[in-house]
Amino acid sequence: MYGVPVNEPNRRPIDELVLTILSQHTNDRNSGRAFKLLRERFPTWDEVRDAPVAEVEDAIRPGGLAQQKAPRIQAILRELGPEPSLDWTEDAPIEESREYLLSLPGVGRKTAACVLIFSWGLPEIPVDVHIHRVGGRLGLFPAKASLERAHDEMLAIVPPEDAYELHVNLIRHGRTLCRPKPRCGGCELRRMCPWYRDLDNQELIAG
Repeated sequence: MYGVPVNEPNRRPIDELVLTILSQHTNDRNSGRAFKLLRERFPTWDEVRDAPVAEVEDAIRPGGLAQQKAPRIQAILRELGPEPSLDWTEDAPIEESREYLLSLPGVGRKTAACVLIFSWGLPEIPVDVHIHRVGGRLGLFPAKASLERAHDEMLAIVPPEDAYELHVNLIRHGRTLCRPKPRCGGCELRRMCPWYRDLDNQELIAG
């Protein structure tokens, strides 16, 4: 339905980590603008770490929740040590990299997964609101599964080489057809969708 997307890893794990934090509870446009302004004001991560928190808040304000995100970003950069780097996560065992990322302040499974797949092309599937909704409806994991379990289930059933393709296309599907109020009439996955076969949902589908 959506073709085969090609992953082009950015090889900038700290950038990806900070951008993912900025993307929480906002859209890509706002988070991208906040990231751009942050890097223009503070060209190095050392400068972001050491700046007055109010200045970091001011820089990222377009992304929303600046008072929560600025101290979190600085706390993470302090955890990374005097010369912040996550380059080692490219070649380390993925479980080790994941656990380290999860140990950082405020970093959850989705954020850790984004760093690993978008920085290095490692087999991860970040479960966002779209994937959680679509995956639950398709029966890839229980519809009410926690985000933690959803991540584990997706990694268990998806071949590593297909992780990026499935991640991107599930999000596309969730944004275009499998929305909170789904457009099942245009969906080619109806024949394999347990949610569609559930008669309790037929009234919503018809609407």
